[in-house]
Amino acid sequence: MRKLLALFLLFSGSFAAAQELVVAAAADMSAALPQLAAAYTKKTGQAVKLSFGSSGNLTNQIRNGAPFDVFFSADEQYPQQLIAEGLASKDTLYRYGVGRLVLWVPGDSPLDLSKLGMQALLDPSVKKISIANPATAPYGRAAEAALRHFGIYDQVSSRLVVGENVSQAAQFVESGNAQAGLIALSHALAPALKEKGRYWTVPLDAYPTLNQAAVVLSKSKQTDAARRFLEFLRSPEATSLLTSYGFSLPAEKH
Repeated sequence: MRKLLALFLLFSGSFAAAQELVVAAAADMSAALPQLAAAYTKKTGQAVKLSFGSSGNLTNQIRNGAPFDVFFSADEQYPQQLIAEGLASKDTLYRYGVGRLVLWVPGDSPLDLSKLGMQALLDPSVKKISIANPATAPYGRAAEAALRHFGIYDQVSSRLVVGENVSQAAQFVESGNAQAGLIALSHALAPALKEKGRYWTVPLDAYPTLNQAAVVLSKSKQTDAARRFLEFLRSPEATSLLTSYGFSLPAEKH
């Protein structure tokens, strides 16, 4: 009887592990997506495992065979590249939100962001400015574009500290390793940072639109479960949560 029970537990455990949905996601979703996944698990019983990183690095991991089922990107160009390469299903591409870039400073910063905006970065007290890596992170490219838009890139480029992704850029400024950071609004609104500082929202015309999109990957062994998870993103519960983290909801793309 004990042997039968042990076998049952072994196989049921293996079955549960096999059914776990593995989701790769852009770092700006590191606050919102765990809540979405928890709500989905509570509703359906489907276990969801999350892996965060820069969109470019995750795309390369997918190309190298990483066993993800779903990919959330901060720039829809990466999912489109994967679709073109046969690594993602075109009919599952879903633009779930538009991300926003903000300039964030700690609560004890003397900078008046509401008055100075991006020009605050020229203040002598700002020794380091954190951004995400422009080579692999859409928010890094947005930050660089915004600095150029306001005509201050050349003046501050030597003071930039580059995080692997936008979460790390937020950590740099939160920890005091930088005096200001160009980060995701979703991080500025997250519990970890919300009470620790203040932010100025960078105008949308200062950087390329951060159209964020999710897609089911072709090598997923549970495409039906992956599609159901993406369908959940369209629910009022999910869209309301994304909105609370500063994502604006784009019109459906046909």
